Order: sequence, then C-alpha cells, then structure tokens
Amino acid sequence: MDDDYAEAVLDLVGQIPAGRAMTYGLIAEIVGDRLEASGGKRRGGPRQVGTVLARTGSDVPWWRVVNTVGRPPERLLQRALEELRAERTPLSADGTRVALRAAVWFPDD
Repeated sequence: MDDDYAEAVLDLVGQIPAGRAMTYGLIAEIVGDRLEASGGKRRGGPRQVGTVLARTGSDVPWWRVVNTVGRPPERLLQRALEELRAERTPLSADGTRVALRAAVWFPDD
C-alpha cells in the first residue's frame, strides 16, 4: 500500500459528514477514480480501505465507514454504534447497522 493511496482514503473519510456513512467499496471506487483521473493507477479495493483505516487509529471518523450491509467493523462494533447514535446517523430498526439508503454520502465531485 502506498502513501498516495492511504492519503486519498484518509482524506475522503475525513470529509464524511456527521450522521452520514460510506461503504469500504464506495470509498475504494471513488479513490480509484480520483487517482486514475490524476494520472495514477487504481491501487486497492474495500479490503485495502479497511487496512488503511486499521493502521490509522482514531485520526479520522472511521466509524462512518461500514460494509455493504451497513455494519461497522465487528471488533469495534459497540464503539462505532455509540458514535453513530451520538451523531444521529440513521440506523436499522434493530440498531445494529447503518440504514444506508438514508445515510450514504457521496462527495460533490
């Protein structure tokens, strides 16, 4: 994993507004498109996004990044759900995952 890719992932995650969320795959697609547009290559998928976030710690709102069904990372599930509730992020009826149809965020560009 190179620094440009990690920086692009962290920059995008840092832009996700409170109360909204993105999936690992959506982040990978957007970062890949941006890197290609600037003359670079696609460098990763959803797993690589997860790796970048796992290595970063809490410098970015990692809890706003979920899997394709809206679940935060299992090992940090309770902490993530606490953060999401505090931000009033739309959750599923049982409160265990993000309601992506209501909460998904796309950057303007």
